Amino acid sequence: RSCWARMSKDTKYYDILEVSPDVNPSQLKKAYYKLARKYHPDKNPGAEEKFKEISMAYEVLSDPEKKQIYDRYGEKGIKEGVGAGGFGGDDLFGSMFGSFFGGGHHGGGGRRRQRKGEDLVHPLPVTLEDVYNGKSTKLSLRKNVICGDCKGVGGTNPNSVRSCPNCKGTGVTVSLRQIGPGMIQQLQSVCRNCHGQGEMIKEKDRCKKCKGQKVVQEKKVLEVFVDKGMKDKQKIVFRGEGDQEPDAIPGDVIIVIRVQEHETFARRGEDLIMQKDITLYEALCGFTFSIKHLDGRILVVKSNPGEIIEPGTVKEIVGEGMPTYRRPFDKGALIIKFNVVFPDSIDTKQAELLGQVLPKGEKFDLGEIDTDKTYVQQVSLVDYGTSAAASRGRTREEAYDSDDSDSD
Repeated sequence: RSCWARMSKDTKYYDILEVSPDVNPSQLKKAYYKLARKYHPDKNPGAEEKFKEISMAYEVLSDPEKKQIYDRYGEKGIKEGVGAGGFGGDDLFGSMFGSFFGGGHHGGGGRRRQRKGEDLVHPLPVTLEDVYNGKSTKLSLRKNVICGDCKGVGGTNPNSVRSCPNCKGTGVTVSLRQIGPGMIQQLQSVCRNCHGQGEMIKEKDRCKKCKGQKVVQEKKVLEVFVDKGMKDKQKIVFRGEGDQEPDAIPGDVIIVIRVQEHETFARRGEDLIMQKDITLYEALCGFTFSIKHLDGRILVVKSNPGEIIEPGTVKEIVGEGMPTYRRPFDKGALIIKFNVVFPDSIDTKQAELLGQVLPKGEKFDLGEIDTDKTYVQQVSLVDYGTSAAASRGRTREEAYDSDDSDSD
């Protein structure tokens, strides 16, 4: 290889995660998960810097683009923000001499890029507890793999596979149809002889294992690590674990995290939100209550002495929200929205007792009004929308709306 494209000898990030440079994504994640649990600041308070190194190394090596930069330029390339393509020797000579060898703008001497197979997408339902604490689970799936008997040929030997004479190996047939004077329509359809395969194998020459399909189904078990702080619809990608097919790069298996609703908490970013009902007595005189957190801990919440909680008051407990993805020791807040539940009614004696301790409202004295000059009428309060007059009013409004729509 030219001097521009030489590989870096920097293996620091691999050494931190205790893996070799040829580690696959599944092994990498397993190594990270093991070390993250060992050096997590919650369990190992003096290992915060070590944990940050582990998180940084995994963040780089788990990202294909960043890994490519690191493998070529080392840690210096990551810190200086070198592009994934860089200015490698292959690119240099491709851009200079590619056109002389039919490469055009594709570089690399005109090599054709290999087609990639389709990705397999699987939703993974998880609880809020799972993304708070982290979770490891196994996912079983069936995928196509290249037939081991015929090595993806489909026949007993390479000579048994011949190009389809009907479509000339293209898998499609083209026909022309005249649709008007001087107007020709070109129609393209899947070849009926080879069913779009572009080739044919005689029945007697077909591979006994795959029946000429070139691939067979195989059960695959993937170990999925749901990291702390992952969010709904976040993706975990297993590169190259999708269906295999001849002359194509296998697609990826994409796991989509689907976080289920929780009965107590709702998530907003890194914060957790909950609603707490308290009585009027608790709002005025103080309260103590407990919250069962997502990791099983019991949080005891107590109001400040002399503090009155008004309806709609919002408080927060710092550091008791969701962990941040890949920085699990950084947590959001637990936000509590208070709803004050008032009694349905109180009797006269209770009202008198409350009147002794609560501030009085505006005092009204009918004697101060000259009733000879001013008409005074006492009225009654009812619940909004329950009176017969209100019902008739709504009926009239609906009738007017109906008339307007008819006139349109």
